Amino acid sequence: MSDQSIYLDHAATTPIDPVVAEQMAQALHLANPASAHSAGRLAAERVEQARATVAGHVGAASEQLIWTSGATEADNLAILGGLAQQAPAHIVTARTEHKAVLDPIRQLERGGWRVTWLKPGADGVVAAADVLAPVQADTRLVSVMHVNNETGAVQDIAAIGRQLADHPALFHVDAAQSLAWLPIDINAMGIDLLALSAHKCHGPPGIGALVMRRGLVRLRPLMHGGGQERGLRPGTLAPHQIVGFAAAVRRLQVCADAPDRVRALREHLWAGLSRISGVIRNGQPQSTAPHILNATFAGLNGESLLFGLPGLMVSQGSACTSGGQESSYVLRALGRSDAEARASLRLSLGRTTTVAEIDAAVAQISNAAARLTALQPEAA
Repeated sequence: MSDQSIYLDHAATTPIDPVVAEQMAQALHLANPASAHSAGRLAAERVEQARATVAGHVGAASEQLIWTSGATEADNLAILGGLAQQAPAHIVTARTEHKAVLDPIRQLERGGWRVTWLKPGADGVVAAADVLAPVQADTRLVSVMHVNNETGAVQDIAAIGRQLADHPALFHVDAAQSLAWLPIDINAMGIDLLALSAHKCHGPPGIGALVMRRGLVRLRPLMHGGGQERGLRPGTLAPHQIVGFAAAVRRLQVCADAPDRVRALREHLWAGLSRISGVIRNGQPQSTAPHILNATFAGLNGESLLFGLPGLMVSQGSACTSGGQESSYVLRALGRSDAEARASLRLSLGRTTTVAEIDAAVAQISNAAARLTALQPEAA
């Protein structure tokens, strides 16, 4: 990243906080926490301290958290591990979920599970009533993400969780995008299985967690060997990454004013972009997380627009699917055409984003849009 680059892709990954990096560097010398000697016991102690920190931040106890390599593994362990002991039945989820949820559910669907695929409203929100309506006696999983990674749409997780409290279905929530921006309490929100990621909250990549409200008995491991993490996720733990995750969570508490400040910056960004002819906002400000703005530049070629922003680091959708040729399935589910979905930008802010960067980004996008408009042939 050059000194002139403006980074507005925090939904893909957040730059690691310097305080977090420093604490990780200090933890690089830690031994294998599974070792019985004194150095191993010290490492295990640090791991358990971190476990208590991350679990406590979402209203859970230490023993309810399992370390994973990220939210993707946590999602897979929750879905495939949570249903492994059950005969094929019924699942409810949304078409706009992350691929880490869609793909394992599609795998189950191929194995005989029935799936109700919910479509969101024009604002990207799947109404709680729409989630609950298809729930049946044999529904065994309801999976709804807290914050959509492309539009920032916030789902009413607590309303869904309250209604599912007396139902046998597991309620799974991917909270990778919400951990840094919204309060989460698995008990108050009725969440059974919660997936978290460190690199979405200025922590290190390669570490995440699955937090469980109802204990461990329903899960089966996806991998075998070693017996770590109560046999649910074998493999040698990486203490420096775990310490980094906990440090990032503590920094969220120190930087508690970030959500309000970033929300104001996002609205400043939209105020500038809204002056561009044909621009459409994907989502409503009152129902989106503070850090994400998704906009469609109708009539423009999205690839050309992105190419015309060399000093601006943004994306056209999820980083996990950006290598494909398909337009955003999330935006198409909101009613955007294929061309409109391709002509959309996701601009995601972080707590290091400044007003000057926002103003410069508006100028770059406005100039690029004007250049592309000028190149288009005039209507006859």
